[in-house]
Amino acid sequence: MISFFVLQTGSEDMVIGLISDTHGVLDPKVFEYFKDVDEIWHAGDIGESQVADELEKFKPFRAVFGNIDDNVMQARYAEDLWFDCEGLSVWMTHIGGAPPNYNPRVKKILKGKIPDIFICGHSHILRVKKDPNYNNMLYLNPGAAGNHGFHLVKTLVRFEILKKEIKKMEVIELGKRGQIVNP
Repeated sequence: MISFFVLQTGSEDMVIGLISDTHGVLDPKVFEYFKDVDEIWHAGDIGESQVADELEKFKPFRAVFGNIDDNVMQARYAEDLWFDCEGLSVWMTHIGGAPPNYNPRVKKILKGKIPDIFICGHSHILRVKKDPNYNNMLYLNPGAAGNHGFHLVKTLVRFEILKKEIKKMEVIELGKRGQIVNP
C-alpha cells in the first residue's frame, strides 16, 4: 500500500499572534503561545532590538515603533503600517486612543481611509471592539506583554483570519506584570 499526503497551498487562512508594549522584555512563554502562528504583529514599544531580533528569527514579523523606542528602532520600523492580510486591510500604529476617543492624528487619518482592522498599543489596556462609527472597523489593542507599566497582567492576542473573517480570537494571559516563569 502506498500512502501520500497532499500539501495544500494558497490556503485562505492566516493565524496571527498580536503583541505590544514589551518594553525590552520578552516572556519566554510567547514562543509557546505563538508556535503555531503564521505571523507575529507587534504594535510598538518593543524596547530593545534583541526583542525584535528574537521574534523575527522565530516567525514572519511585522511591527511599528512606539514612543519609548529609540532612533535605531524608529529607523527599523515605521510609525504606521498599512497592509492587506487575507483580503482585509490592516492599519497598525502605536498610539491610537480607543473608540470613540481616538487621538487627533488617528481621527484625521480615519476621515480619509478606514481599515477593516485597526491595531494599536500604548495604553496597556486590552480591548477588542467593533467601531460602528467607522464601518464596524475592528479595534484591537492586545494590552501589554512586558513588565513595565501599570497593567496588572501581561497579555497577548491570537486569532485567525479566514475568508475575510476574524475567527478564534483568544486572549492569552502570561502572568502578572514583573513575573517571568519559564514555560
